[in-house]
Amino acid sequence: MSGVFDVVVIGAGPAGSVTARELARTGYRTLLIDKATFPRAKVCGCCLNGAAVATLERLGLGDVLHGAIPLTRVNIAAGSHSAELRLPRGVALSRDVFDIRLIEAAVRVGVEFRSGTVAKLGEAGEVWLGNEVVKARVVVLASGLTGGDAVPEVGSRIGAGVLLPSEAGPAFFTLGTIHMATGRGGYVGLVRVEDGRLDVAAAFDPAFVKSAGGLGSAAEAVLREVNWPVPLGFATQPWKGTPALTRRSAGLGGDRLFVVGDAAGYVEPFTGEGMAWAVMSAAALAPIAAHAVRDWNPELVTEWEQAHARVVGHRQRMCRVVSRVLRSPTLTGVAVRALRICPLLSRPVVAALNRPSPVGRTA
Repeated sequence: MSGVFDVVVIGAGPAGSVTARELARTGYRTLLIDKATFPRAKVCGCCLNGAAVATLERLGLGDVLHGAIPLTRVNIAAGSHSAELRLPRGVALSRDVFDIRLIEAAVRVGVEFRSGTVAKLGEAGEVWLGNEVVKARVVVLASGLTGGDAVPEVGSRIGAGVLLPSEAGPAFFTLGTIHMATGRGGYVGLVRVEDGRLDVAAAFDPAFVKSAGGLGSAAEAVLREVNWPVPLGFATQPWKGTPALTRRSAGLGGDRLFVVGDAAGYVEPFTGEGMAWAVMSAAALAPIAAHAVRDWNPELVTEWEQAHARVVGHRQRMCRVVSRVLRSPTLTGVAVRALRICPLLSRPVVAALNRPSPVGRTA
């Protein structure tokens, strides 16, 4: 592994894998590193909205969605009220399948992949792998929520999730629908993936989790609050948590360094927006990083920050507004009742979140 690479990408989630693949397709020697071994379980991210699907297809990656479950609607509940909204083009695909397919697609075009490898940033263009140093003309940091310098916002919720076997999930949670229960301390989303398993992803106020006695108990409390059936052994399942979800980053790069994906900042998503931000930002970064390999210029970091703001900034702002509404049981109840009467009220926001970004700079 010694030597000089054109690009080293740290983090093999969707943002890292797509960035690495696009750079390798341009002809650059690219190394993709992740501390995990694959396939791996992830807390959330099994939903991809229309923008994510369209971006993958534009990149020639539509085949990674083979067998995914089409998502056509979201059922949102608050208290005793619920509303059903239509979704355009979304799909559900388990992260253990999706991530490994993206990595395999990257390897097919020449990316060198190393799993189970902890990487640390060194001097500009240096990455330490244990006692060994690898040099690169450009480093891309795509290592998740805690990977960059993004700091949690005050009052940020934490994430939680679990993947239940198909027999553990009540028939109420049907294929093709995102079921979203909102409560006083957070919300719980449930969706079936390609093999019938029930993926559960949630966002909670930390104090609510503490008072409920744990992540699973908090999720069960939210389901009971909206009178939805509780899956068998729900509270005692092997729940996984995340650090604070909503984060802001002071900058998206440095000397020969770009930051992408969740490490670049994050807002609570709801119906597959997070995966769209990952793949769209990766597609936008790749040509800028390719230019940096050929001719590094610090101004390219500014160009990347501006591109990131154009691609995902307004989408994250919309999700930020939605998350604030969901923190108020009164506002959430009013919104759900209004949507039940007139589902078309949601159309502008749903359309904007699912609209793919235009192609930016070319390599």
